[in-house]
Amino acid sequence: MSNKENGNIDDNINNNLNDNNNTDDSTNNNINNISSDKKAYFHLPGLFEFYELYKVFLPLFYEHREYFYDWCDIGSIYGAPADCIWGGGRAGYGDGDAREVFSLMAEYGISARLTFSNSLLTREHLSDVKCNKLCELLNAASEFNNNQIKDDKIRNEKIKHNKIKNENVNVKNGIIVHSDILLDYLKNKYPEFYFVSSTTKVLTDYNDLLDEVNRDDFSYVVPDFRLNKCFDKLDTMTQEQKCKIEFLCNECCWFGCYDRKACYEAVSRMNLGENCPGHICVSPDAGEGYRFSKAMSNPAFISVDDICNIYLPKGFSNFKIEGRGLGSALVLEFLLYYMTKTEYQINVREAIYLDNMLDLF
Repeated sequence: MSNKENGNIDDNINNNLNDNNNTDDSTNNNINNISSDKKAYFHLPGLFEFYELYKVFLPLFYEHREYFYDWCDIGSIYGAPADCIWGGGRAGYGDGDAREVFSLMAEYGISARLTFSNSLLTREHLSDVKCNKLCELLNAASEFNNNQIKDDKIRNEKIKHNKIKNENVNVKNGIIVHSDILLDYLKNKYPEFYFVSSTTKVLTDYNDLLDEVNRDDFSYVVPDFRLNKCFDKLDTMTQEQKCKIEFLCNECCWFGCYDRKACYEAVSRMNLGENCPGHICVSPDAGEGYRFSKAMSNPAFISVDDICNIYLPKGFSNFKIEGRGLGSALVLEFLLYYMTKTEYQINVREAIYLDNMLDLF
């Protein structure tokens, strides 16, 4: 890692720690009292990996909106099935059938994103049959419009919560990318998709982030989590730029990590089928694995209070929840924490756990 990147991380650590220590009591406002013109869009993990969970959760979300915060909605669900060489970020293991997965997203008017963030792709990888087939299926699913959402109540909820006046809710699907080689290929072959710049680029320098945001190629950019609370710089963005920022809320990785790019590259090599040793995490507490409680103590953690009382008022509205490699039980906890009113969390938890079609463990 360059001295520049090390310096950026050190500066961000100090800035974030200062921000956390100087939190004003005013940020603890009632999270239910959010202006009706402010809405947070959550981008959820496990499109293929947690298909069975979403089959139960999505009907609950749209049929019982009283359980969930009025100020939030589902912006997208992202992921990739197993054995995708274009995949990155995490080694894919999802086994949901692509047609069924995309059909579920279309049924509820939710944007589906393929996580194709492998950083080591060459032109010879562009002809991969499986990944191209997935793109073809996703492209076909993009043609669904709101008239094909099965339930009038669900359609009306989508219209209400997205403030769409007409009866057609045209949902675009997207691709999360790292490689410019893949980006150029997909732009030419599938112009209907929108594109998301992956957090695997590890954009820890604000000027690099700004350059990425200003690229017309991307509808959204996910910065490195260590820029989450650099408000002295983020506040200088235009509203158009703010709308493209998608913050990673619940990262559990060590804030001082200097080896993040190497970690992602190791995953990329695994997805390419290379016989290579696994990455050795440099975090002091790597052996503990992911714990939501530990993520909450991360200086870059974005809480529900932060979203309501800091980010939304500042004009930021897109928030990514990580968790593709964690398991349904933990992802459910994320859905409860970020989207579900406290008094109804038991209702949602019971509905999910008591569904005998779903084995969370």
